[in-house]
Amino acid sequence: MDQTAFAANTFTNYRKLISLADHDWETAEAGKIAGLNVEIKSANRMVDQYGRACHHFCTTSYLGLDHHPALLQGAMTTLWETGTLRVANSKNRCKLAILEQYEAELSALFGAHCLSTLSCSAASAGLLPLLASGVFTENRPPLMVFDRMAHYSMNHLKAACADETKVVTCPHNDMDFLEKQCRQHPTVAYVADGAYSMGGVADLDSLLYLKNRYGLFLYMDDSHALSAIGKFGVGLVRPRLQSLDDNCLIVASLAKSFGASGGVVMLGSERQKKLIQRYGGPSNWSQSLNSAAIGAGRASIVLHRTQEFIALQEKLQANIQLFDSLIQTDQHQSNMAIRLVPCGQATLANRIAIKLADLGFFTSAVFFPVVAQGNAAIRITLRADMEPMLIRHFCGLIAELLHVHGRNVCR
Repeated sequence: MDQTAFAANTFTNYRKLISLADHDWETAEAGKIAGLNVEIKSANRMVDQYGRACHHFCTTSYLGLDHHPALLQGAMTTLWETGTLRVANSKNRCKLAILEQYEAELSALFGAHCLSTLSCSAASAGLLPLLASGVFTENRPPLMVFDRMAHYSMNHLKAACADETKVVTCPHNDMDFLEKQCRQHPTVAYVADGAYSMGGVADLDSLLYLKNRYGLFLYMDDSHALSAIGKFGVGLVRPRLQSLDDNCLIVASLAKSFGASGGVVMLGSERQKKLIQRYGGPSNWSQSLNSAAIGAGRASIVLHRTQEFIALQEKLQANIQLFDSLIQTDQHQSNMAIRLVPCGQATLANRIAIKLADLGFFTSAVFFPVVAQGNAAIRITLRADMEPMLIRHFCGLIAELLHVHGRNVCR
């Protein structure tokens, strides 16, 4: 028997993917809506290498904290006070004392045992294979069920997880499919987003029912909801759990609404944290968060407990509601800031995004493999620091450009 035989392309097929998508990426780059190098001129305003000044309508800094003076001051002050960017060491051996303080403050803010990582992607790269091995589920490797729309930062780890246990893909938010797996397997872990990068949210009511009835393990990426919603910015998933137990892991980006850099893992126990620190690979290698990122993050935590922060969350919701009153999308009435204006084919999405950029509005044309073939769209994100007049003007341009192509998106 040939011991070297293996099944290729079980979870990925990059050659096919590139053959299908590369033309559209080339079009986007040629049209100056990809590969941009920008200078920031003011909040939500940038100038690219072609001299075009654009309002940023596809940012994930939903509260506008990336420009907040307190966060910038926190980054600079902490860098000078610390006297170094970082300790060049694996974190489980030696780390900056202020990183320990930062993680303690994150833990207090989010009501969990928190671990910082270089990015949310690095967190998933370290955690998901560990989860697949069974170390978080009493040494019983769980059936790993990935939602079909789970972010690429998780989906691309299916092959690594499959080296530890069986991996299956669940139709998006199909709770009947998931319950069937729970009935047929003693231990199941579900990998999904709280709020999805292409719009929509997880069915948390059903997931919590399955967790309570079958012991379903939840691995949730709440990057797009963290800070944007919830008291003290706790996001979408964490508030639904009275306490974070050992059957749930939440990962999230600290580089979106939170306004700083890196990622955070919310855990139910210190034991889980130690396992990740010792065996979590990419979540714990020698490049820990630098002192500027820690300083910005600590300043953000302080801001999260103020009336100003509440006002920013309220302004974001007002801007989302204004957009929804003008443009019809499938995400209408969601409190998440992401909206997809459907275009069908990538050619049209690129064409509209190119025209918008030339008119001073930078958006994302999203197409396969980011979305399914035939479902290309203009991805738009709202921010708390956008003025209503600007949103109205932008929506008018979107409606006008799509009307020319026979698509009516007006409310």
